[in-house]
Amino acid sequence: MKPFSSQDPSLESTFVMYEAKFKSLADQKRLHIMHLLCQHGSTCVCDLSEMIGMPQSKLSYHLKILLDANLITKETKGTWSYYELNSEEVNNLLSPELCCLFHSSC
Repeated sequence: MKPFSSQDPSLESTFVMYEAKFKSLADQKRLHIMHLLCQHGSTCVCDLSEMIGMPQSKLSYHLKILLDANLITKETKGTWSYYELNSEEVNNLLSPELCCLFHSSC
């Protein structure tokens, strides 16, 4: 097994990508947002703000982090934004794809 080096841009970019995903998950408020989206499906930001008891300005900060990590998706309808859990991406974090980073047999 070859050691990690900064000369391997593919491996380094993979590490950066997973770091962002796990950092976004390392917050109780964002986990709560994801849980609500899992329960309710596509949800308007105004409804989500009420459900979580957080002003839209603070909620937007957390939603942006989750969007940047591709853990949720956003659809704009008129003036409102609707958010939904990106189940495929969340499932990938728990899949053999991630485990391959830690097993030499992959």
